[in-house]
Amino acid sequence: MVELKSELEIEKLAELGSVTAAIFDKVVDFVEAGVSTKDIDDYAYELCMKYGVKPAFKGYRGYPASICISINDEVVHGIPKKDRLIKDGDIVSLDFGTYKDGFYSDMAVTVPVGVVSEVNIRLINATREALYKGIEKAVVGNRLQDISYAVQKHVEKNGFSVVRAFVGHGIGRSLHEDPQVPNFGNPGCGIRLKAGMVLAIEPMVNAGTYEVKIKEDGWTAVTADGKMSAHFEHTVAITNNGPRILTEVKEAYA
Repeated sequence: MVELKSELEIEKLAELGSVTAAIFDKVVDFVEAGVSTKDIDDYAYELCMKYGVKPAFKGYRGYPASICISINDEVVHGIPKKDRLIKDGDIVSLDFGTYKDGFYSDMAVTVPVGVVSEVNIRLINATREALYKGIEKAVVGNRLQDISYAVQKHVEKNGFSVVRAFVGHGIGRSLHEDPQVPNFGNPGCGIRLKAGMVLAIEPMVNAGTYEVKIKEDGWTAVTADGKMSAHFEHTVAITNNGPRILTEVKEAYA
């Protein structure tokens, strides 16, 4: 069941989203060659404590860390480790959420480190652009898969594939709510979009096949063919004035 949020609830989600984005910006700046993924996770946790929020993922369904860090062919849910060092040429996907006062926020970005190949830069750019193509369709009166199709169309136009095993989702008082938001679909299909819906729209895009497999840790998803993957996400409210990105930094938190 899709829960519509009131204007007050959306304002609370926007406030939390701004804090999430402010923390995230600092974490992104911390990512560089030679840093371990555990160091990044520790830094994210310290920032959560500083800003007075809880890391949404830590302990969620048993996940052991504050932030998901997925490198190169890792699609999503990579677990930070002390002995996993970031290297020059890596592309690093960060997926991060926070919780406060009964509300959740969620966002993701893929960061190039040092000198990155041209195809990986194209992959990152296409994934980021696809996110905003999807957000453009998050308007009252559209269908859910109008978002999905916009993402898929842009990704495939650029020669890449959208992951199908993992999808976006509703978000609010739970980290994952209805509806699921696939990154593939047919325009004009799915539920009608209404003001008050809040969605985590998150293209996960592979350079090769869209198929994935799960590593032995039970969490980390990798591409089935070993090619690279990128991931971007925003928490977005559907309003009568158009889509509102809630995970953007307000001046107060910059």
